[in-house]
Amino acid sequence: MDGTFDRDFWERRWDQVVREHPDAIARRPPNAHLLAEAGDLRPGAALDAGCGHGGEAVWLASTGWRVTAVDFSPTALDAGRAMAAGLGADVAERIDWEEADLGTWSPPPGRYDLVTSLYVHIDGSVGEFVTRLAGGVAPGGTLLLVGHRPVDPETGADTPAAGQVQVSVDETTAALDALGGWRIEVAEQRRRAAEGSGVDAVVRALAPG
Repeated sequence: MDGTFDRDFWERRWDQVVREHPDAIARRPPNAHLLAEAGDLRPGAALDAGCGHGGEAVWLASTGWRVTAVDFSPTALDAGRAMAAGLGADVAERIDWEEADLGTWSPPPGRYDLVTSLYVHIDGSVGEFVTRLAGGVAPGGTLLLVGHRPVDPETGADTPAAGQVQVSVDETTAALDALGGWRIEVAEQRRRAAEGSGVDAVVRALAPG
């Protein structure tokens, strides 16, 4: 992985965030794209790949999902566990926290009714990353991928994701098309709420079967 955004970088960053802004983490709402695209899904087994501090994993668990939350930062995972524990056993017991590097880790084949990955900096090929995550989706299940684009398409200016490799609409849909049988339900760029922060690529697709 690019040394600028390697495991040590993110661990240092999460350590700083958890130490300096613990209340902000606890109050941060779940991602709006997740709410919009998965809020009406019937709960089942979910994978949150690159879960960070666990806000989305906790939201999924609180709405009835059984969640596997994967990240390579021990500090972020500890923050997620603490957040879940603070909401009670009904939520905490529905989440399995797993330390793993998404640059190489693959989900168990066909296990999850929902696989989501939000704003993950990808080590290597976007297509290969998408293919690995898609392999974890159960027949008829949902894959939801969101990436912050590194350049604002309106201004040409760098965004906070500059220098990172995140999912794009074109690369994600091409990878799913190559697998065959996937139904692309959403594939678009959406402007972010904060002025000057650019757009997000949002792709939601249903697995064959």
